[in-house]
Amino acid sequence: MQAIAQTTHQVLLAGLLLALLLGFVLHRSHFCTMGAISDWLLMRSPDRSRQWAIAVAVAVLGFGLLAAAGWVSPLHTIYNTPRLPWLSYGLGGVLFGIGMVLASGCLSKTLVRLGGGNLKALVVLLVAAVAAMATMRGALAVLRVRGLEPVSLGWGPGPFLPQWAMAGLSLDMDMAALLAAVLVAAALGLWVWRGGSPLPARSSAGGVLVGLVTVALWAVSGVLGWVPEHPETLEAVFLATASGRMEAMSFTAPLGYWLDALLYFSDGTKRLSLGMVLVPGVLLGAALSAWQEGSFRWEGFADTDDLVRHLAGAVLMGAGGVMAMGCTIGQGISGLSTLHLGSLLAVAGIVAGAVLALRWQMR
Repeated sequence: MQAIAQTTHQVLLAGLLLALLLGFVLHRSHFCTMGAISDWLLMRSPDRSRQWAIAVAVAVLGFGLLAAAGWVSPLHTIYNTPRLPWLSYGLGGVLFGIGMVLASGCLSKTLVRLGGGNLKALVVLLVAAVAAMATMRGALAVLRVRGLEPVSLGWGPGPFLPQWAMAGLSLDMDMAALLAAVLVAAALGLWVWRGGSPLPARSSAGGVLVGLVTVALWAVSGVLGWVPEHPETLEAVFLATASGRMEAMSFTAPLGYWLDALLYFSDGTKRLSLGMVLVPGVLLGAALSAWQEGSFRWEGFADTDDLVRHLAGAVLMGAGGVMAMGCTIGQGISGLSTLHLGSLLAVAGIVAGAVLALRWQMR
């Protein structure tokens, strides 16, 4: 058990260090999914969308290489579900997309804004954590479990694109994962290259680093944290994850777990998870960047309407992120890196919700 505890601490420490790097990069590169959508819709500028595409391409290719080497498998990730709860994914994505527009950014961007001194972001994070917890385990969880998730479809060959390649091309899983990853990454890279003028070096580097951090977290979770036979249960387990399976970046559920831990810490059952350490890591990394850059400044709500918009957005993000099983990072990068077909639906919902909210604001 001492070896298990030591490995768990190593996983958490590695996750924290990677989160510090991620927060610094997100702040310096202005990486923002909502910003990418709004830039395209309002200014017809695809630059931040190309930055996001670079991050996804790097994450997809990196995960594919890890899978081809036999180190990880998409079947061991949190995204491997027996059926596709399409209503929960789609509706949750739409709600999250609307929420992130009302709240001036998704949850990762909100952490970055708080690191820069924005106190509006603190309110958004607290309310989003309450909404996420209510949707995971509270009153809204009943609606989600009984009303939304039963509306589902079968996956056919499976929930991941490599499984469809296996069925169509008679490949083994490792080769199918590598082939699918190379093709998807190449398609995204071609779109980025043909998308107009070259991206600024900071934007390109930001996209690459976000993708590499995602891959590194998969390695931490799936390689460093993997125990083939736990001494207590005698079963294979991935240490320091909330689900017991492989996890990478996500922020909706970890915010809820932090709220739960802070309120009920004394019962002795609360444990840090990899997702939880990402939250303070990104916050501190962004704060370090803002301090070093000299851009840290306190900021509050402009008026009551501003407060109402952010409160509504926080509730929608917290509930929608749980329903969609991830946010713009949890599904938009981590989920897509595994070529999970459900992530495509969730991301499509997020984009649709953001476009609807932006058009409403324009009117």
